[in-house]
Amino acid sequence: MMSMYYQAFQNHMDLTAPWRAGASSALKFLNLVPQDMSDQIVGRLSAALELISRSTLTYDRPAYGIDSAMVGNREVPVTEEVAYATPFGSLLHFRKNDGPEQPRMLLVAPMSGHFATLLRGTVKTLLQDHDVYITDWHNPRDIPRSEGRFGLDDYTEHLIDFLGQLGPRPHMVAICQPAVSALAAAAIMCEDNHPSRPATLTLMAGPIDTRIQPTKVNAFAKSKPIGWFERNLINYVPVQCRGALRKVYPGFVQLTAFVSMNLERHIKQHLDLANHIAKGEREKAATIKTFYDEYFAVMDLPAEFYIETVRNVFQEHLLPQGKLMHRGAAGEHWGRGPHGADDGRRREGRHLLGRPDARRARPLHRRARLSSCPPHAGRRRPLRRVLGKTLEHRDLSAAAGFRARQFVRRAALPRIRPTTPRPRPARRGRATLRDIGGPAAGSRARAPGS
Repeated sequence: MMSMYYQAFQNHMDLTAPWRAGASSALKFLNLVPQDMSDQIVGRLSAALELISRSTLTYDRPAYGIDSAMVGNREVPVTEEVAYATPFGSLLHFRKNDGPEQPRMLLVAPMSGHFATLLRGTVKTLLQDHDVYITDWHNPRDIPRSEGRFGLDDYTEHLIDFLGQLGPRPHMVAICQPAVSALAAAAIMCEDNHPSRPATLTLMAGPIDTRIQPTKVNAFAKSKPIGWFERNLINYVPVQCRGALRKVYPGFVQLTAFVSMNLERHIKQHLDLANHIAKGEREKAATIKTFYDEYFAVMDLPAEFYIETVRNVFQEHLLPQGKLMHRGAAGEHWGRGPHGADDGRRREGRHLLGRPDARRARPLHRRARLSSCPPHAGRRRPLRRVLGKTLEHRDLSAAAGFRARQFVRRAALPRIRPTTPRPRPARRGRATLRDIGGPAAGSRARAPGS
């Protein structure tokens, strides 16, 4: 029988809410005391009240706070608008008022325990040169059970639907976890000659082949049978929530795992926060508070999506072995036609990706790991350098229905450091992606001023 620790956690948060509210109210009154009148005791009391008021998690998405973007030499106002929505996610468009026409780009955010706002810095960078859309996933604890399940195949189909809303020849950038689904969506759309198939696909730090250079997370996923994850990590949404009794991987459990990996660092950060508040160093305290406001905003993961990701990506490695299938049961109704809508067709479950050989798999994995330092952590110039000219000249979907195996081999993140282009020998027979269009694999365009 599944335990009810999520319900117990929510009950504890509800019972202690008045204490946190009282501490927050008292802190507001202490902040009214003039700084020259405050002494050491008042400073320490403020620090204690601050830590008490912050001893909770939030399940609401923080604001992106992107009001403008630099386009060329002028600042353009930016407005957020929902271009398309389903019960499980929204396609959020950062529309630039009075801005020039720019390439449309879908930024695929991970569904991994935090909200898409973690990519706020990435969005700001991409807005300078692109018309940016982002996958804004909804918290499953707020989605009623009547809306049904959400698994790995549903994630892939959401990407197909979202790309269909962008019109022809959009670009897609997948960061971290969704790299597998992005590859699957691109393969399906190209096979179907979908008019909105991605012109380019950029993968950043994605789990393409977790057998190569495995991390602690990869090793842990392999150390337990899939039944262990189902019994110990999957729980019901508390009855107080809209999605009551939906099976999820609770966000607070994943956050606990993240914190435990760097426990000493997080303890030190909160001690530093208390010291900064006690000394009246508000700017330093604000920096720490801003980080943890985002870090402690968590979302749950649908149980089906989490279990299928662990099994298919981290345990069985279906993608690099060429065994990953979409709607794997033969003859199952897929429900997505060439134009993104249900056209009544039935199709057999199909292999999405041919097996890449060892010579190809390793470079693909290394290039996907180039951005292991998240782009939202401040590495903005390398990000613009990678995407700046590459997206203008490369067209991975120029020929309809090319093999997904070839797509995988060429859809890696380009190298940041340019190299001398090599002449391409004449090829015979079936064209590969290198023959379809764009620069050769050794050629890397460099953005002006980089």
